[in-house]
Amino acid sequence: MYLALLQHGVLPDEGVLLDLGCGQGLLLSLLQVAKEQHAAGRWPRGWPAPPSRLALRGIDAHAGRVDIARRALGASVQLEQRDLRGIDLPHPCCVVAMIDVLLYLPEGEPERLIRKVAQALDPGGMLLLREPDAGAGLAFRLTQFGSWVDALTRGRWRAPIHYRSAGHWNAVLASEGLSVEAQPMSRGTPFANVLFVARKAAG
Repeated sequence: MYLALLQHGVLPDEGVLLDLGCGQGLLLSLLQVAKEQHAAGRWPRGWPAPPSRLALRGIDAHAGRVDIARRALGASVQLEQRDLRGIDLPHPCCVVAMIDVLLYLPEGEPERLIRKVAQALDPGGMLLLREPDAGAGLAFRLTQFGSWVDALTRGRWRAPIHYRSAGHWNAVLASEGLSVEAQPMSRGTPFANVLFVARKAAG
């Protein structure tokens, strides 16, 4: 999924990208390295240039993951340890990313967070949201098992996980005035992950 964002030139060249639930900083690291590789002339032929002036910020609730991200990324990326529940988002942002985040939030919190993101986005800004599709049958069951294994390895096996269908997320995003494109993001795997690219009207 991360490479697809670069291959298809989804991200803007400048502004602020805020990664909510950034974990160890995988997306932020990829964008930083992509910029370096392009500047050094090592970039896949036919791919658009990666963002060169996009400021990177990340927030995660887990102190250990934030510490790993800080050591990997250095001072060029602003990172904070904060709980996403009840968070006040900085404004403005041209891109907000939430990758496999909302399924770990309790009932009602994902919708409140999406509302805050929609308000924080610049006109024309976008939300990148990836979540499992609970309506995808067997592929979802495999995804559910994978999420359980991931939670087990992270010591979060007691934390409840809340799954919703792709239709639910489409409806929630649309209710906040965002136009939505849903794209399967499980190529080469048996899973049922979906990337929602939700855009705010340009004004």
